[in-house]
Amino acid sequence: MARAEKLYRDYFLEYASYTIKDRAIPDLIDGCKPVQRRILHSMITLDDGRFNKVAGIVGDTMKYHPHGDASIEGALVTLVNAGLLIEGQGNFGNILTGDDAAASRYIEARLKPIAKKILYSPEITEYVESYDGRNTEPRVFPAKVPIVLIQGAVGLAVGMSTKILPHNAKEVLEAQKKALIGEPFTLYPDFPTGGIVDVSDYNDGTGKVTVRAKLNISDPKKIVVEELPFEVTSSALIESIEKANKNGQLKIAQINDFTSESANIEIVFQRGTYSKDMVDVLYATTDCQKKISVNPLVLQDGLPRIVKISDMIKFHANHLVDVLRMELDVELGHLRERLRARTMERIFIEERIYKKIENKTSEEAVKKAILTGFVPFVKTELGGEKVTDDDIERLLKIPIRRISLFDIEKNKKDISEIEGDIASLEFKKEHIVDYAYDYISELEGLLDKGDTKRKSKIDLIEVLSVKDVAQRNMDLRYDPETGYLGTSVRAGDSLLKVSPFDKVFYMKNNGEYRVIPVSDKTFIGKEGIFYINYGEKDLISKEIFTVIYRDKIREKNIYMIKRFQIPSWSMDKSYYVVTGEKAKVKKMSLYEDARIFVKYKSGLGYKILEEEFRFADFDIYKTPSGKGKQLASKELESLKLRQTKDKATTKDLEPTLFDEREKK
Repeated sequence: MARAEKLYRDYFLEYASYTIKDRAIPDLIDGCKPVQRRILHSMITLDDGRFNKVAGIVGDTMKYHPHGDASIEGALVTLVNAGLLIEGQGNFGNILTGDDAAASRYIEARLKPIAKKILYSPEITEYVESYDGRNTEPRVFPAKVPIVLIQGAVGLAVGMSTKILPHNAKEVLEAQKKALIGEPFTLYPDFPTGGIVDVSDYNDGTGKVTVRAKLNISDPKKIVVEELPFEVTSSALIESIEKANKNGQLKIAQINDFTSESANIEIVFQRGTYSKDMVDVLYATTDCQKKISVNPLVLQDGLPRIVKISDMIKFHANHLVDVLRMELDVELGHLRERLRARTMERIFIEERIYKKIENKTSEEAVKKAILTGFVPFVKTELGGEKVTDDDIERLLKIPIRRISLFDIEKNKKDISEIEGDIASLEFKKEHIVDYAYDYISELEGLLDKGDTKRKSKIDLIEVLSVKDVAQRNMDLRYDPETGYLGTSVRAGDSLLKVSPFDKVFYMKNNGEYRVIPVSDKTFIGKEGIFYINYGEKDLISKEIFTVIYRDKIREKNIYMIKRFQIPSWSMDKSYYVVTGEKAKVKKMSLYEDARIFVKYKSGLGYKILEEEFRFADFDIYKTPSGKGKQLASKELESLKLRQTKDKATTKDLEPTLFDEREKK
């Protein structure tokens, strides 16, 4: 068992390491996953300036790639659609509609000029054996710019994932230039599909962004989607709109999709619905708005690390300097070799050293004669460097015709040009930062015009939830015969217009009150509803309730009055404003200036048979607990509530399901 566990653990770790390092996570230096790097390497070896069949590129790449053609073809299409390094010819799909690319035998691709400028430097690139040992491939390209920021990256490995958003190519290069000279910079995502992006929580590439479609609402009866959110296709967006319409959140008559080279989705609304009222609903209920969490995980020194966007830029600013310095050293080495060869050739011919070997009969004698002939010039002409066997081999290969036609002036001119080139490269090395700055400017000139213009607009976005924009368009009914309350109850009057996200506050004739969520059907009892409204704290807790109820003490009609507020409650929990099995609410009001007119029973010896009370004469309790105050000690025959604006006018207040002030 222990051996099996060890095997499992070892195999799992090997697989996890493979998916992280050799499959899913891009390298910080060249921004490529292994399959992308192999595609680019293959295209560099095939490059002759012309388009190649994608099927041919895929076949050639399989020399280096241990997986099948489908993964290579998919990665190549993604690189073409990214637009930076590879140019496509034919149908490579549509990132707006989600349409797939044509078969690989029908489409073609080639490298853009900027690709080699950024990636290709074979003499400073480390090459390793391919999976089968028959070929070699780059371990990583010595890329001169942060490709991973321009193209973005998505990858899922064992236990980790990466999500890096694409950025505007010109803005990335400008940020790299600023990092070179120590100036501050900021960098935000820019999406190929355009749209609006809120970067307030971007947090240097480790947070999240909110993206929105760009909507045209110039027509009051329809909305046109002109730009899509990142990673949302027109078909996916339409599907989300149809779902919201089915759920009753939108009122749509028809949807027309004219998306091709640019997004164009026409949403036509039903009669009585206007586009300006539907904008927030679209953003809250459909894929017209979405949040994207980012995770800039890359391979750095062979290990997965989270690297902030600004740190990627700074890394590549320093990396560019190192790469250019190495390239200059390589080029200087070639120039010095050419200079040495031209100098030795001149000495060999001008000093007639070739004459000294004419009568030599052995290879050793020829070599000795040449070495002897160069002795006077080693310190003065060759900078102290000894003549090597390779130098002798190269001199002996000079044809007689070339010796006889040797032009000393042309040789001096060649040497002078080489020395000038060496001086120029030495100057660049001494001013390497300036040279790197100019190099990036040169790369900017190679960018396509479409890569330099920002496509996404940066703006603050108010994030709305479905609840925020839900329309109250469902009838909430109460059926006293069955005791059910809900949106699917058919009997009874419509008490409220509600949305599925509302909470409802109700008070019944027996003094029970409760807050419940809107539902199709909820049993609340047959006692009847005195008051109903939305269960929002700022709406209910500020109200002053006045309840007059009958307390059947000793079988007499003695009435109590209680004025109170309801500051808090728990969902789906029943509370009571009156206590006692025989207690029954007679009147309920939310008016603060109402008056109570009562008539007492006659024949009981009462001298006064009518009396008036004011709400203001009774204290207001901060909670519904307590019995309240006795309204009168006499038995009542009738009771009415009236609002009196002045002495000349009175209005009876009958029990109502709503706030009387709203009904007035």
